[in-house]
Amino acid sequence: MRVIKLLSETDIDGWRAAARRLRLTRIPPEAVLWTVAGADELLPGGQPEMPPQPPAGQDGFRVSREFLELADMVVLHRAPERFALLYRLLWRLAHTPHLIRITTDADVAKALEMAKAVSRASHKMKAFVRFRLVEGVDPETYVAWFEPSHRVLERTAPFFVERFANMRFSILTPDASLHWDTERLAFGLGADPTDAPGDDALEDIWRTYYASTFNPARLKVKMMTKEMPKRYWRNLPEASLIPELIAAAETRTVTMVQQAPTQPSARAMKAAQRISRDGSWNADIPGALEDVAAGVNFCRRCDLWRDATQGVPGQGAERAALMFVGEQPGDQEDLAGLPFVGPAGKLFDKALAEAGVPRDRTFVTNAVKHFKHEPTGKRRIHKTPNAGEVTACRWWLDHERRLVRPKVIVALGATAALSVFGKATPVAASRGRPLPLKDGAQGVVTYHPSYLLRVPDEAVRATAWKAFVEDLGMAWRLAS
Repeated sequence: MRVIKLLSETDIDGWRAAARRLRLTRIPPEAVLWTVAGADELLPGGQPEMPPQPPAGQDGFRVSREFLELADMVVLHRAPERFALLYRLLWRLAHTPHLIRITTDADVAKALEMAKAVSRASHKMKAFVRFRLVEGVDPETYVAWFEPSHRVLERTAPFFVERFANMRFSILTPDASLHWDTERLAFGLGADPTDAPGDDALEDIWRTYYASTFNPARLKVKMMTKEMPKRYWRNLPEASLIPELIAAAETRTVTMVQQAPTQPSARAMKAAQRISRDGSWNADIPGALEDVAAGVNFCRRCDLWRDATQGVPGQGAERAALMFVGEQPGDQEDLAGLPFVGPAGKLFDKALAEAGVPRDRTFVTNAVKHFKHEPTGKRRIHKTPNAGEVTACRWWLDHERRLVRPKVIVALGATAALSVFGKATPVAASRGRPLPLKDGAQGVVTYHPSYLLRVPDEAVRATAWKAFVEDLGMAWRLAS
């Protein structure tokens, strides 16, 4: 029996070198035992234990790229028989060159199944890794603990380096660890869960986002647990909400179905219909916020009304000193007829609370009053309003401003800033300070909450969140 001892559980280079020699010296699979060296057994010079050199005159052999790619994947599987399986396939390829394409073969089917499991483990790692800020470390560093089904850390590392290129981070697993300092990638030994930090400030943001995007009407528990296996839940901050969300799903679904769109009074409806019919946008100036609410539902100043469920006017205190202007209603706002009640709205509420701003003492509206979107299957995907649509809808925003008379107007995002200031106003260059408006009010430009939901970089998201909360607090102080 020939014993081959490799350097590690993922030593594909060592396996290739040993397998080539074994086949050239015609040692059959049943005469080979594959093992992996322990930490205290690593050989001097870092070389695997190799079989003898093949006889002189052997020219070697070639195998297909398909087999090499398959071997690279199978080696990452945790099954102890993977090395023996791969050598058995290599041995048989000498007589059946196209063996890998015979998917009904038992050995081939087993190898393909292992490769698929490894690919799935890599996908789960990309989806379920959650970074946490390490307190008291400068420069800012994030660490994640993850337990992959198979040894996919090195294979998946390029994904994280590309996505979080400007963030210092480490990913710890029981098998190995990786460390990225924004310039170099290094790998180390396996770690323990206690080596990773506990909850940080971003945990609540994850939970808020997950709860707001959880759709009880589309809940399929079996499918959800298949895509998000319970073994990963302990690493996910949002997983603590899942049992409660599942338990309340039926009740929430009934409430959603029974909730009717908001309706203005008959008087306001008649006035809005008259304005819509006559097109006299300056003859019938809205005298109250109720008139605006009715009017936006009959508005035909642009074509966005054609695909929307209803117009969504502003909501809040009638004489609010602080007004918030977003971009446009989203999917949930379009159905409910209320602004900022969807995922971005939930995050907005959290930021207001953190900044000490009572939402019920503010007025919240949008630059565009109808939901602009395009259908994709069963979903309606948001589309950014163009300048013409923003200009057409500014008539309604101007009347909301006239009726509410805010001291401070906060533009949430670039589209809102275009509507509030009447010109393109870049967010990053304009935020953090008050800007004068023609009507005597002060303007503040900051991020839209939906931007914070989309930022993939953990460090950038944390910085943007802090700036967003600071901007909301500054606007409240200016208005008080």
